Amino acid sequence: MNRYLELGAVNRLEIVRSTDYGLVLSSKEGKEVLLPKRYVTEEMAIEEVIDVFVYTDSEDRLVATTERPVAMLGEAAVMEVVDVTSQGAFVDWGLPKDLFVPKMFQREPMKKGERHIVLVDYDERTHRLVGTQKIDRKLAKASKKSLKRNQEVELLIYGRTDLGYKAVVEKRYDGLVFHSEVFEPIEVGETKRGYVKQIRDDGKIDLLLRPIGKKSDDLAAQKVLDYLESHKGMMPLNYKSDPERIKELLGLSRKNFKRALTKLIESGKVEVKENGTFLRMKNEK
Repeated sequence: MNRYLELGAVNRLEIVRSTDYGLVLSSKEGKEVLLPKRYVTEEMAIEEVIDVFVYTDSEDRLVATTERPVAMLGEAAVMEVVDVTSQGAFVDWGLPKDLFVPKMFQREPMKKGERHIVLVDYDERTHRLVGTQKIDRKLAKASKKSLKRNQEVELLIYGRTDLGYKAVVEKRYDGLVFHSEVFEPIEVGETKRGYVKQIRDDGKIDLLLRPIGKKSDDLAAQKVLDYLESHKGMMPLNYKSDPERIKELLGLSRKNFKRALTKLIESGKVEVKENGTFLRMKNEK
C-alpha cells in the first residue's frame, strides 16, 4: 500500500468509513481522501483495500475516482479541446473535471474541437495537475530495467526532425524512429506499435517499427502473403525490384523483402519469375 497519497496516480487505499457524500479512504500514514458516491458500489466494504486515481476537484480538494484518465501524471495522450478561456484551454482526459492547459504551456493557441498531444504535469505554482504541450523536457528517461531490447511498445508520434520521428513511448518515455527505419506512412498524432532497438546513455530510446530478428522476417513474409492473397495471387515485385516500389506496395525495406521472399520460396508458398512473384496453390508441387 502507498505510504502517501500520490496526486495524479493510482493509489491503493483502505476504506475507513462511510459518509453522506461517499466513502473515506486512507493511506498507510493516515492521509484521507473522499471517494464520491457516484463511484461507490455495493461490493465495497469497510477495511477493504481498493485502487483509485487521485486528483483534485473544482475546489482544489483531493478526490478519488475508480475511473482512469487517458493519461496520468508524467504521461502524454491525444486529448480533445472542450473549452477555451482567456487563461487557457480545457481538454477532455476522461474524467468529469477537464484538464486545464494554461496559455503558457501551449505551443500555439488551442481551439475548441481540436485534438492535441498533451502531457499531464504538476504545476509547482498552483499545486495542481495541468496539461502541457511542451512535452520534450517532461518525458521520463528510460532505463534497461524499465524496458528491454526488442520489447513491443506503444508509440505516440509527436514530432518530426531531420533525424526521424519523435515518439512518446508507453505514454511517458522519449524515443526516436530514424527515417532510415521508416517504410510506411507516419503522421504526427498517430499511435503505432513499435519495438525497442536500444536505450541510449541519455535515457532516450531508439525505436523500430518492426521487431529485430526472426520475428521481423515472419512479419515481412506475412505482409507478402497478405498482398498476394488480396491481389489474385500476383505481385509485380521480385528480387530486382526498386526499393521505393517495394516500400510503396509493402512498407518494407528491400533487405527485409528479399529475406521474406527467400523464406517463402523455401517453404514452397511462392514462386518468383521475371514479371513478379506468384502465390503457389496448395496442390502445386
